[in-house]
Amino acid sequence: MPTPTPPASPSWGGAFKPGTPKIKICGLRDADSALIAADAGADYLGFVFVEKVRRQLLPPQGKAIIARFRHTWKHVQERQSPPKIVGLFRNQPASTVKQVLEQCGLDIVQLCGEEGHDYARSLGVQVLRQVRVRQSDTPSSLRERVTAALDAGEMVVLDRDDPLVPGGGGVAFDWRIAEGVADLPNVLLSGGLDPENVATAVGRVHPWGVDVSSGVETAGVKDPDKIRSFIARARETG
Repeated sequence: MPTPTPPASPSWGGAFKPGTPKIKICGLRDADSALIAADAGADYLGFVFVEKVRRQLLPPQGKAIIARFRHTWKHVQERQSPPKIVGLFRNQPASTVKQVLEQCGLDIVQLCGEEGHDYARSLGVQVLRQVRVRQSDTPSSLRERVTAALDAGEMVVLDRDDPLVPGGGGVAFDWRIAEGVADLPNVLLSGGLDPENVATAVGRVHPWGVDVSSGVETAGVKDPDKIRSFIARARETG
């Protein structure tokens, strides 16, 4: 398969203001979209290995996409490190996760299920834990669960609690619950973010980072203009 062509007139990691939120573009399914996100300034690129979801990649697919991304990025931008590669999993055997981790060269594993801290430590890499925000949560109850994960050395992504959708559903939760929580180091805000509302979210709860998937898609496919717009609007508000 030919090496993907970089976006036209790339800036390849232009400068952004210190103190602005970290950006994670998730649910990527091709190297071109990953390159566009990296070019626009994304810090993390997410690839879904959760079974039986719309954006699922089989390990050979993920390996090929990530390899093409890294090869092209290194060829075009030799002096700048690429974004961290995140693989998403949900209640899968640790042996399976470790196999994909090694096969695809993941930097971070995102756990989207009920995996315990011992499970997370056994993986031997940085873990990003999805903490699902319930309607009954308060800033205090949410902070307690988030702090437990942070104290275990994990990063956290806050997402809306939906038993039918394990993430990437594109529905926001009440951001007031995340006040005083999302701004903790290594905590990302997710759930229903898009180019139109990310500036409001950043201005309201000042998250350490933001995470988006469906909010930068058009008809279920990653949209280059929405990716660039999302990152620009999040960064200009920080």
